[in-house]
Amino acid sequence: MNGYWPSATVEGREVDFLLLALLLVSYAVLALVFGLILLYMVRYRAGSGVSRGARTRKTWRFEISWTAATLAVFFGLFIWGGDLYVRLFQPPADALQIYVVGKQWMWKVEHQGGQREINALHIPINRPIQLVMTSEDVIHDFAVPAFRIKHDVLPGRYQTLWFQVDTAGAFQLFCTQLCGVGHYSMTGEVVAMSQPDFEKWLASGAGPESHEDMAAAGKELFTTHGCSGCHGEGGVGGSPETTGVPAPALSGLYGRSVKLQTGATVTADDKFIRDCILTPDKTPVAGYPQIMPSFSGQISEEKVLRLIAYIKSLKSGGRT
Repeated sequence: MNGYWPSATVEGREVDFLLLALLLVSYAVLALVFGLILLYMVRYRAGSGVSRGARTRKTWRFEISWTAATLAVFFGLFIWGGDLYVRLFQPPADALQIYVVGKQWMWKVEHQGGQREINALHIPINRPIQLVMTSEDVIHDFAVPAFRIKHDVLPGRYQTLWFQVDTAGAFQLFCTQLCGVGHYSMTGEVVAMSQPDFEKWLASGAGPESHEDMAAAGKELFTTHGCSGCHGEGGVGGSPETTGVPAPALSGLYGRSVKLQTGATVTADDKFIRDCILTPDKTPVAGYPQIMPSFSGQISEEKVLRLIAYIKSLKSGGRT
């Protein structure tokens, strides 16, 4: 049985090197400590004629050198691991965003073009992929051993991670968090393919459901749930004169700084927009009365993601 599972990502191979370095250093320290113990047990055993030297003399030079050397080595490994961790959670600006929702007991995936999958994730190789993940019920854990990634997926929160696969093929996907009686069946696969093959797959509309552009689906939800009554068509904002209900404009909102009634300033990212939809009392925007209704329990996480995709697509002056 082969005890090594080759990594399909550059970052995964660096994780392997870091783990190997940690193991080698740990083994070296272990061998030195136990080697000295065995040496002293034999050399200085009771009855041996070996000189013990001046027992009261302190070996401070040796102790300081030993402590400083091990501190420097392990601190270097810490810096290496910390730098790798930060890079793994800072996706490149051109990363392809894909949305993942964990649910007892399946992984539901939706692409920007609206293509949907269950327990499968199709991606192109040699291109950074960013996953935006959440859970509809309990804590799940998105894990792909071949990519060396493993991340909790929490209900009520968005978790992100990114990777770049450089090897085509199918790789196993698991939930590694005990999430109920059907936990064992919450598996799937990540299919990495060339960019031309990926574009063909997208064009084929592959997936168990019919699809449409996520932003277009979000616009439909925006209208059917009455959001345009206050925020205006195209997210241009309502006003007392036009709607009788003042509401902040949504066009150009994503990524902008927003001041809250508490005086705090936050960035309008995916989490902020989700909170505004499901728990608006947490994010009262300065200058507007807090009359936004909560849609918690009325729309699913998948629909929230589509609304966010629509709001992202709104540029200043309306959707482009």
